[in-house]
Formats: sequence, C-alpha cells, structure tokens
Amino acid sequence: MNKQKDAAQIGLGLRREMLSEFCAQVPDAIDFFEVAPENWMTLGGKFGRQFRALTEQHTFYCHGLSLSIGSPEPLDVTFIKNIKTFMDLHQIQVYSEHLSYCSGQGHLYDLMPIPFTDAAVKHVAARIKQVEDILERPLILENVSFYAAPGAQMSELEFVNAVLQEADCKLLLDVNNIYVNSVNHQYDADAFLKAMPTGRIAYLHIAGHYKQAEDLLIDTHGAAINDPVWTLLQRCYALHGVKPTLLERDFNLPTTAELMVEIEQIRAYQTVALSPNVQNSRHAVKRIA
Repeated sequence: MNKQKDAAQIGLGLRREMLSEFCAQVPDAIDFFEVAPENWMTLGGKFGRQFRALTEQHTFYCHGLSLSIGSPEPLDVTFIKNIKTFMDLHQIQVYSEHLSYCSGQGHLYDLMPIPFTDAAVKHVAARIKQVEDILERPLILENVSFYAAPGAQMSELEFVNAVLQEADCKLLLDVNNIYVNSVNHQYDADAFLKAMPTGRIAYLHIAGHYKQAEDLLIDTHGAAINDPVWTLLQRCYALHGVKPTLLERDFNLPTTAELMVEIEQIRAYQTVALSPNVQNSRHAVKRIA
C-alpha cells in the first residue's frame, strides 16, 4: 500500500503560456510537470530563465516527439546526446517517447504507426538499447493512437507486449489512446487494458479527443476528457494499481482553474482506488461537477 500511495502522483503537461503563472505559484495538486524536450532545449531569454526556475523547484518528466524509434533510418545520435545534456542540466530522470516513427527520408511531421511485425519488434528493441546506453536512463515507450496498420502480421496488443518483452523496457500507458483505438479499430478496450503488463507500467497519460464520427475518433489532446475515458482510467487503477498520471492538454488551453477540475478528478479516482474497501466495491466515484 505504501508503494501505491507513493504512486498517487498527478502531473500536467507544461506549455509556454503557463510559465509566468506557475513561476508565481504552482497549485499544490500538481506533483510533476511533463515537457517535450524539443520545445525547451534551445529556449533562452525570459522563457529559459522561467523554465530553469521551475525545474529547480519541481519534478519534471520528458516526453519526446522526435526520437523516431521505429524509423528505418539510423538513430540521430547527436539529437539523443542533446536530450541527455538537457536532462542532466535540469536533473530530469524520466524520458518517454512514442512507439512510432516520424522520419524516413526526412522528417514526416507526424507520428506514424510501426508495422506490427516480428522484424519491427527486433528492430525497435535494438534501437531502444542504443538510446538507453546514450541517455544512461531507461527509455519508456507509449502506446500510440493510429488510423491504419499497414503490413501488420500481429495485433497492436501483441506488438506492444512483444516490444516491451524484447527490449525489457517500461510502458507509458496512454488510456485515451486505448479508447480511441478501440473505437477506430473495433476492439475491446477493457480486454486490451487487462492484457497490459502491470509491472512494466511506469506512468499514465490521459487526454481528450475529437469525435469525427461514431466510428472515428481523433486523438487531439485539445478537449476535455470524456466519460468513457474517465471510466477506463478507473478500470486501469483497479486492474494495475494507482500509477503517476499525467493530464495532457496541447491546445485549446482552458484556464488553470478548469484544468484543476480534471486534476482533482484524477485525484478522486486515485483516492477511491487506494481505499481499503475498493476491492469489495462496485461503485465508481461520483464525477465532480
């Protein structure tokens, strides 16, 4: 139970627009921040000073965008070394990336699905070890949303678990991505969640999405979290225990007060999951109005 309580941490993705407000005061309910290092590594001037002031006082995670772990092209070793320098400077220990690729013959400016094949599993696992050797830190991989699966020889579930096993690495479990993919590719979100390896889950992401059609959801990180995703988060805690949980909001940024409503909702679900009676209860915590 003590380990579970230690895992009841809640984070927020930090955006540049938030710097001045949070340099003045960070709400007590925020336990850590997450940043894409690509957006902060070369930041100087006022923003750079504000960022450094925050990293000196608060826990930060890095969640990258450009590693392209599944690309057929060689890893950008210089880029990875720059990530390490950035993390060393700000004393950041956690680095996660997407189980996808974003470069081939040039940068694709999108997160593309890696073909679900045995060859891809071995290719990605070897690159993970190379990254970890340079960073001198674990590389945590996130299950991604995807809209097509070209050349697939196995399911998404089989592929994710195979990569984690082959590379012996940790998982950033994105709850919203499970739900989005379950609708778009017509699979059982609960079954997928159950099959995730509890011991490999490092932390969680939760975010909003856009409903394009009844059978098409778009992973936007630009809206409030909806009820099915909240339900899946509760189910995740019940199945795998409470994990550090990061609220993602990349655009259409609301006020901090609005974001805090969702953060407090996460806190409420964590509290219920940690209750000694939770194993005997079928009741979900009531949504905060």
